[in-house]
Amino acid sequence: MRHTVSDRGGHLKLRHCSLLTLIALLAAPAAHASLFSGDTLDAVANVLAWIVLFIAPILAIAVFLMVHILPEKVAEKRRHPQLGAIKTLCLLSLVFGGMLWPIAWLWAYSKPVLHQIAYGTDVAEPEGESASATAAGQGAGESMSSRTSAQERDRGDQEA
Repeated sequence: MRHTVSDRGGHLKLRHCSLLTLIALLAAPAAHASLFSGDTLDAVANVLAWIVLFIAPILAIAVFLMVHILPEKVAEKRRHPQLGAIKTLCLLSLVFGGMLWPIAWLWAYSKPVLHQIAYGTDVAEPEGESASATAAGQGAGESMSSRTSAQERDRGDQEA
């Protein structure tokens, strides 16, 4: 088998690289797996184990829950008329692993057009106002028929 000059040059380069690699490996200092040793290493490992096993999962669950109630908080702030349904969807999203959460997020930011057509407003009236208006306008002992007749009388007075 005949060797050409170019083959010998490549073979020499390979020998030089392997020799340099061997020298670099022998000259390298011994590797240490940790900055700590002895009892300090045990203490650091115990602290990290507590963090990984107990603190990190608790924090992850807390962040997961806080993120899942964001659509509910947005809907409350915007006085969304379908707040109850958005709250329910947020709870269902927790059960289904967060798959419904984007729908709740979009729903919380959506403008309730059909509610505005039906009721003339796109915001819900606060619960305190509706309860106080009901209590102030009608007694607790009044029956439905007496309230209806009172409303009819009021309409008749306004027309006259």
